[in-house]
Amino acid sequence: MTKQSDRTGPGDPSPPEQSQGGWSTDGLAYLQKQTVRQRVFVVHPFVRDTAHNPLARSPEARLDEAIGLAAAIDIDLVGGEPVPLRAIKPSTYLGAGKLDELKAFAKADEIDLIIFDCDLSPIQQRNLERALKVKVIDRTALILEIFGDRASTKEGELQVELAHLNYQRSRLVRSWTHLERQRGGSGFLGGPGETQIEADRRIIADRITRIRRQLEAVTRTRTLHRARRQKAPYPVVALVGYTNAGKSTLFNRLTEADVLAEDMLFATLDPTMRSIMLPSGRKIIMSDTVGFISDLPTTLVAAFRATLEEVLEADLIVHVRDASHPDTDIQKTDVEAVLADLGVELTDDLSGEGEATPVIEALNKYDLMPDEERSSLAAQAARSDAVMPLSGLTGEGCDTFIEMLDRILSSRNQELEILVPYSDGQTPAWLHANAKILDQIPADEGTRYRFSVDPIEWGKFSKNTDFGDG
Repeated sequence: MTKQSDRTGPGDPSPPEQSQGGWSTDGLAYLQKQTVRQRVFVVHPFVRDTAHNPLARSPEARLDEAIGLAAAIDIDLVGGEPVPLRAIKPSTYLGAGKLDELKAFAKADEIDLIIFDCDLSPIQQRNLERALKVKVIDRTALILEIFGDRASTKEGELQVELAHLNYQRSRLVRSWTHLERQRGGSGFLGGPGETQIEADRRIIADRITRIRRQLEAVTRTRTLHRARRQKAPYPVVALVGYTNAGKSTLFNRLTEADVLAEDMLFATLDPTMRSIMLPSGRKIIMSDTVGFISDLPTTLVAAFRATLEEVLEADLIVHVRDASHPDTDIQKTDVEAVLADLGVELTDDLSGEGEATPVIEALNKYDLMPDEERSSLAAQAARSDAVMPLSGLTGEGCDTFIEMLDRILSSRNQELEILVPYSDGQTPAWLHANAKILDQIPADEGTRYRFSVDPIEWGKFSKNTDFGDG
């Protein structure tokens, strides 16, 4: 067992008292109600036979990521340990010997909470708490806790609460059934009242229904905003990537925004959009989104689908990768898996034709790489039109990246020539705002414009307009 810090002082509350059927306080609620820092230990259990899978992270890397997640909330992190298993025990996940060792360590170091970097069933969680005599939460609960702490908009808070309630509903083990309410009903046909667990389930179900209605209203508003942006034909470029890959830092560099950017997992939760002007004069909308992570809970993927609709509707996806991370290739696979779950089909065809969304890779944190690796990465980028090494922190490569975006989006343009009557003031204004004017020649009937424009956006604008062909 590793120990990284000492207890900050007396008075830390002990875990909740154990009820007849198990711990009576939900893990997340327990974390949220504490007003002092809890002493926390992280455990990453893994089956030995799967640890050598070349497509999987090493147990040490998985533990480091779990510790990084735990450090993102306000706790006193004691340390962590990878725990090899011959097989997963259905009742307690860990074997009896490891449980005894972990229990002794938790008691000696006054651990308040143990985080298991895996998915625990409700029964496994309850049995672990009984055996270890401390509060236990799993990876999903930890990520929900972080998301709850990061949400800064009403929509984000609703989405976190929805995911939390769906998770909590599955955790209602039968620990309250000895607390039946008084006999209910009217007339002669009364029956036993609700058990506490049934009441809890009903309350949670009612709350879930109300939140979904509120989110539907938010989604309608978002759809209206998206429709308004489509009328003002600006391509949407969405930044996606693994959590802590540097998306917000790059977003701030490219858009001169002030989005929170910290060396912390899930520093960004709520999406942010800014418009920027490309060198050709084309205006685009850039979107910064929540970071992805391996084994992202399905409840969170479903709850945040509305937030990630900007990715679904994007004209171009920029996959921001931490090129300096040893697991960068595995992180790429994880991100692509989450995008596939969302229904996003990716393509390396940058022409914009077809249903799939074009994707380019921004190999971020280029400044942190050794010279030899930097040279190799630069050579890789030279062979591809869809790869760009850069640093959102120092700005290295960012100007070239903007030029790449401009070149990719402009390559879809078509060159047109139209005669605009002098009485038409709308079309010249639209052309100057959304097209690249190549030439304009006054004529008797009006002005002849030759310009380069995105054919899709021109089609949206011109379908109800009758232009003379001169």
